[in-house]
Order: sequence, then structure tokens, then C-alpha cells
Amino acid sequence: MTGVYPPAPRLPLLTAAEARDVVRHLFLLEQLDLSPRGAAAGQLASELARRLPAE
Repeated sequence: MTGVYPPAPRLPLLTAAEARDVVRHLFLLEQLDLSPRGAAAGQLASELARRLPAE
């Protein structure tokens, strides 16, 4: 399979510190939003947190 990258500038990957901030914000969203969307945010935060390296 071959592919072509878009000509627009590509965004850099998140640093570990930025990813940890994302996880913290998602956990906060889970606590504040009692809808299924908040629960989904908590699930995503858990999955991301497992992928982050230990400090």
C-alpha cells in the first residue's frame, strides 16, 4: 500500500508532558460531564494514560 502525505504542513507529535495534560483534562471532563460523552472521555483518558511512559 502506498500513500501520499498532504502538502499542508504536518503537525508535530505531542510531547509526553503535553499528553499528560490531555489526560488530566479528559479526566476532569469525565467528572464534570455526567453524560455518556463524559464517560467516553474518561475511557479515552485511561487508554492514553496506559500508553504514556512512566516519568
